[in-house]
Amino acid sequence: MKKPLFLAPMAELSHRAFRELLEDFGGCDGYFSEMISAGALLAGGPNEKWYIDAGPKPEKTVFQVIGADMGQISQAVAFLDRLECAGIDINMGCSAPLIRKTGAGAAWMANIDRAGELISRVRPLVKRRLSVKLRIGFKDDFDYLVRFCRRLEAEGTELITLHPRLVTEKFKRLARWEYVGRIRQELKIPVAGNGDIADAKELVRRAGGPCDAVMVGRAAVRQPWIFSRAQAALSPNSQDSSSVPNIEKTGIRFLELLAKYQPPEFHLSRAIRFFGFFCDNLKWGNYLKTKLNREKNLSGIERVWRDYFKDGSE
Repeated sequence: MKKPLFLAPMAELSHRAFRELLEDFGGCDGYFSEMISAGALLAGGPNEKWYIDAGPKPEKTVFQVIGADMGQISQAVAFLDRLECAGIDINMGCSAPLIRKTGAGAAWMANIDRAGELISRVRPLVKRRLSVKLRIGFKDDFDYLVRFCRRLEAEGTELITLHPRLVTEKFKRLARWEYVGRIRQELKIPVAGNGDIADAKELVRRAGGPCDAVMVGRAAVRQPWIFSRAQAALSPNSQDSSSVPNIEKTGIRFLELLAKYQPPEFHLSRAIRFFGFFCDNLKWGNYLKTKLNREKNLSGIERVWRDYFKDGSE
């Protein structure tokens, strides 16, 4: 049985424009949205409609909710579940200090009873799949992680995605993928793994390991074709798909989609974030990133992007 391949929730990246780009290359089995702030959504902020745009494939898109207040999260979940989507995901893994200080993200992992109560409150409000994304915890304590996950499972969580790093660890420390397999053995529900997927070859390797699904983040931004390449490798009688797509055209296509599916006030931040990873495909990528970062709008970014290829840099 083929294991699902998911796009990870990434701030300023996992939006509709990027999902449209991935679909150009064949897409993946499931998309997790950018973090949707429960408080901001309920306040009716002018930009929230962009966060809850589930296109182009609502049936594959999961809304990820973040917050610290159980009441706000419950109201937000109830609202989102009425929209067309594949499910609702509760963020219990964001390790950003500013997020944790509010009691949101990975702060939920500090108290098993509090996290369990949250799931028990939102479970009746979700008709679709309810999932949770989390980390190992605040310290390397597997027994605690098992108790935490079992409580989530008991309250009705249907999928857990584990990013196997401690809350306080950055990306310099390799993800402990052995924890994904170990926690899967302790639970009855599916467990997805996330972390340190560098390319399609690594994605295929992880999909062949002890997990029920694999989630990809930054590597999908660097290589929007990563899912189609991995799917081809996992399929019988697949053709060789090792050739790299046209980098210049892919960058232009992303800018077109960004202009179409995101508001002007989002354009610059989203473009800079995307090219901060996508430029890694280029010989002089760091040089180009520096030039792109100086631009103030999409037209300037497009001009610099096109000029790079005119100069024969690739």
